[in-house]
Amino acid sequence: MKNKNAKVISKYAEDWIPVKQILNGMIQLDSGEYVTGVKVTPRNIFILDRGTQENVIYNLRNFYNMIDYEFWLIVADRPVDINIYLSQLQLLYNNASNGTMRKLIMQDINKANMFMSAEYSVVDTEYFILFKDKKMETIQKRIHNLIANLSTCGLTSTQVSNNDLRMLIDNFFNGGKPTSLGTVMPE
Repeated sequence: MKNKNAKVISKYAEDWIPVKQILNGMIQLDSGEYVTGVKVTPRNIFILDRGTQENVIYNLRNFYNMIDYEFWLIVADRPVDINIYLSQLQLLYNNASNGTMRKLIMQDINKANMFMSAEYSVVDTEYFILFKDKKMETIQKRIHNLIANLSTCGLTSTQVSNNDLRMLIDNFFNGGKPTSLGTVMPE
């Protein structure tokens, strides 16, 4: 006889992850809370002059100190498909009349092919600031403040999209490989 009070532990992640849905740039949790935030466009401040670098760092320090709620800084790599870029290079190569130009384009083609090999992977590094809350008014106010205050630091940001959030979940649970969710057909 089985114990009715015994907990069944599932081997499927979907059964223990508290995600109800992803909608309007937010992850709705089973608890009624929403996880959302902003995606920050990368900027290499180290190519700027020393004074500008120090100003950006000073503004970022002030920005982080003004956040008075729990938040997560996340850095994630998103795989990039460079096949279109390779096709464009091939067209340029085919249309180039100058031997030197063809040589330079072929070097770019070879370099792109090297990155596509199993040894390397082509990724964009993306930066996110996420938080969770239950109140829509608070969420909208925080997103607006994050975008405005990052702007004063010289950084561009936007509210995360559904695709951004799915990519983050895929990065954490699937090693960056996207899931292919769809209708399951019976055998």
